[in-house]
Parts: sequence; C-alpha cells; structure tokens
Amino acid sequence: MHGVTADGDRIRIDKWLWAARFFKTRGLATEAVQGGRVHLNDQRIKPSRDVRVGDAVTITRPGAPPMVVKVAGISGKRGPAPEARALYEETAESAAAREEHQMMRKAAPEPPGAGLGSRPTKRDRRRFEDARRRSR
Repeated sequence: MHGVTADGDRIRIDKWLWAARFFKTRGLATEAVQGGRVHLNDQRIKPSRDVRVGDAVTITRPGAPPMVVKVAGISGKRGPAPEARALYEETAESAAAREEHQMMRKAAPEPPGAGLGSRPTKRDRRRFEDARRRSR
C-alpha cells in the first residue's frame, strides 16, 4: 500500500514535497520527480515512491544549487509554512551553497535590459536606432 501507513511512517514523495511546500501544486511536484529533478537517497525515483523519516531528498531547480534536505516528519496535508518547515532539515552544505549563490547573484552586475520589465515602445526603438546610428 502506498501513502501513509497505519502508524504514519511513510508517504508518497510527490505528496510529501507538496505538503512541505517545495512545490505549489502536487502536479508540479509529480512533474519534477518524473523529470529527474528530485532524487531520494541519491537515486532517481518515481512519484509513487514512499519517503520515510531520515531519507535524504535532493531537489534541483533551474539557476540554483541543488537543495539537500533530510526528512524530519511526515504529513499528507499542506499546512502553514512554519509547520511545513518542520517536515525537513536542510543540510549545512546545502544551506551554505544556497547562501553563497545568493551572495554571488547580488554581487553580479545586472544584465542589460533586465530592469526594463516590458518590451520597448516604438518611441524607445527609434531612440535606440538613432543612438546606434550615431555611434557608428
């Protein structure tokens, strides 16, 4: 039987990821597991795989270092964020890597055009073209 057993010591990985608030929906959690972005004890898994207290879960997100957490609790219900944080403990190495990545992003210069937020207007394009012609 998959899911929570009578004594509540295991649950499907996709349901646990959703309850621990790593993903906004259970469907997104399932897609991440199927796409190979979630590993359990350093092994690629299927969404129906059960997770138990003490297991190591590695979550990879684009543009960020992998997050490695130890399962500290089991819940099949999505609760408030403080309760969700009680379901896992991030490893010290993972926390240090994430913090270093954030510091590097803050220190890196902003790419050109990143602050525009929308497409240039016709007037903006004309100004860009005029400036480009003048610089040649």
